[in-house]
Amino acid sequence: MIDDPTRRGVLLAGTGGAFGLYSWASAAARPVPASRRLPRLQGVKPKNILVVLTDDHRYDAMGFMKAQDFGDTPTLDRLAREGTHFRNAFVTTALCSPSRASIFTGLYAHQHKVVDNNHPIPPGLIFYPEYLQAAGYDTAFIGKWHMGDEGAGPQPGFDHWVSFKGQGSYLPSADGLNVDGRQVPQKGYITDELTDYAIDWIGKRPADKPWMMHLAHKAVHSEFIPAARHAGRYDKETFRYPASMKAGVPGRPAWVENQRNSWHGVGYPYHGTLDIGDYYKRYMETLLAVDEGLARILALLEERGELDDTVVLYLGDNGFMFGEHGLIDKRTAYEESMRIPMIARCPSLFPAGSVVEQVVANIDIAPTMLAAAGLKAPAGMAGANALPLAQRQPVPWRHELLYEYYWERNFPQTPTVHSLREDRYKYMHFHGIWDIDELYDLAADPHETDNLLARPGHEDLAERMSGKLFAILAETDGMQIPLSADAGQRNALRNPAGPGQAPFPPGFFVKPIIPQ
Repeated sequence: MIDDPTRRGVLLAGTGGAFGLYSWASAAARPVPASRRLPRLQGVKPKNILVVLTDDHRYDAMGFMKAQDFGDTPTLDRLAREGTHFRNAFVTTALCSPSRASIFTGLYAHQHKVVDNNHPIPPGLIFYPEYLQAAGYDTAFIGKWHMGDEGAGPQPGFDHWVSFKGQGSYLPSADGLNVDGRQVPQKGYITDELTDYAIDWIGKRPADKPWMMHLAHKAVHSEFIPAARHAGRYDKETFRYPASMKAGVPGRPAWVENQRNSWHGVGYPYHGTLDIGDYYKRYMETLLAVDEGLARILALLEERGELDDTVVLYLGDNGFMFGEHGLIDKRTAYEESMRIPMIARCPSLFPAGSVVEQVVANIDIAPTMLAAAGLKAPAGMAGANALPLAQRQPVPWRHELLYEYYWERNFPQTPTVHSLREDRYKYMHFHGIWDIDELYDLAADPHETDNLLARPGHEDLAERMSGKLFAILAETDGMQIPLSADAGQRNALRNPAGPGQAPFPPGFFVKPIIPQ
């Protein structure tokens, strides 16, 4: 949330075991802005917190989900088996920087203002680890920051910092790493090296003080480069191409069909000729090092006697399409783009083996982690504490989720999108194009191939959902579309031998009215 210097602090009190006593004494020993001090949840022992974030990891790319006949993730499978799988987890913007800002603030992109990968972080934006610091936590950030094009230097909220410039590099590069403000060489494969840094820091934590680590892997962002030991693991496997990859699906907007022949389309992917199936195999090979690294960290926590009292949360920053709707990458409001993996484990907080069906999102991470630390989230966060869902408590929960994406000049194929996703229906509203909107019955059409707005009969439903969408935007100060200055490479080419222009939807063709 945005810092308000006029906001008064709150006197903190409460018990909660050794961590609770230590944390409040520690917080009092250092100068802390009043706006960072939060009320204590009575009787809650602060947990250690490990958040592992991967890049572009789609919701079903885990072994236990069986999306394909290959793709091993034994550690993620273990987390789901021993913890809670949030089966319907989403992001509110399927793009790196906006999603990461939402994770750290509990706010929609139109609230925190980091609406794309180039917008700067606005002054006064508070990240939830700052509240943990104020409560006496040791905090660390290790990995990919990539928020607001801010470079590689340390950011507020973290006592320990290891990061790199922009997307970073799977293999050692001249840019190297930034470790607590110092430039140091990158020694090896980035996933393994980040895991080494994480293990080193956790291994030095005192037993009587809570800690929080955010481990943000570069993996599995393109271009996918597996660790040498994993390269070629899935060469002989067979990839099942999605049925929605075919061209000319009735009811598909023209802008989606036209995107086939573009940087983010299957007809001209990254302005090249890559095969989607081979691309997915490299993706899953690249994920293997993440899974192995997480296993090493869990083993260390078990050795320290902390595993069952540590919240281990694994999630992706957005999804990724491998041919669905003729597209690759993310940004759109289709399920494969906005849906993410999310698994949590902490036996002392919630039981093993449960599946949460309610829709949770990246905006829920901040209030949920604050609750795990025994803190009440500040007013103004758009998200909510999801721990009661994992604890199988009958609590009120959202009935719809807002999604937003703002057009980028350097990737002009995808328009500004606002979408409302309910449990059954999803409505997509596009800004700045002459085309049809989209409406799907997710119960009958989970792969979103039958656009109900392509034929008469669903206008009232679309109008109702549109009204609700704009009501949420109005309530959260989201009725302005942010303007971005030109930045980044403009990927706007088409393959002359690729698919041609898509026609307008049939419903647009009406004979002229003849005056009487």
